[in-house]
Amino acid sequence: MSGSGRRGLVIAIDGPSGAGKSTAGRSLATRLAYVFLDTGAMYRALALKALREGVPLDDQAALVELARAARIELGGGRTVKLDGEDVTAAIRTPEVSRAASCISAHPQVRRLMVARQREMGGEGGVVLDGRDIGTAVFPDADVKFYLDAHPRRRAERRQEELAAAGEAAGLDAIEGEIRSRDHADSTRTDSPLTRAADAVYIDASELTPDEVVEKMMEVVRQRLQG
Repeated sequence: MSGSGRRGLVIAIDGPSGAGKSTAGRSLATRLAYVFLDTGAMYRALALKALREGVPLDDQAALVELARAARIELGGGRTVKLDGEDVTAAIRTPEVSRAASCISAHPQVRRLMVARQREMGGEGGVVLDGRDIGTAVFPDADVKFYLDAHPRRRAERRQEELAAAGEAAGLDAIEGEIRSRDHADSTRTDSPLTRAADAVYIDASELTPDEVVEKMMEVVRQRLQG
């Protein structure tokens, strides 16, 4: 995919849950004056809608209809709206995380969501994060990153996020959920979590968010200059 004729590059950030993809993607987009699309938030919003409406998480047909009817908006900052309601905090609970993992395993649901993501990011000048952006959504993205971190470190970060939202959760329990999510995401048959062959690998276990973004910026600068 060439950057010519578009508003800028398409930058894909993949990696497991809790590695800091959203934080890095949001900061990178800000520095480049690009749009940031948190694709994981789209699945979380759909999961929240399914939980609220009692739609079985294993009923693919019903979930597809739910997805077609859902109005999911990714606003500035971290704002996520579902059918006009701000659900930014509501979609970050462990229950919604588990539901989102179940929902994202359905091929027909993924196809519908991927089509939306391609439409939203197709004009370029965009940073997208998720599990399969560089492998399935935009396999020809201009720049691809795979952001990883040790499960314990990711659990610590998630615990900090939950604490900031006023929720207490044990570190071991969070790490167990993260490892379970990793297994589910990497073994699903449709668009499993995997590192694209041409993705730049970054281990964020011992890096600050700013250090992660600076590493990404070095790669992007080279791409823009080349």
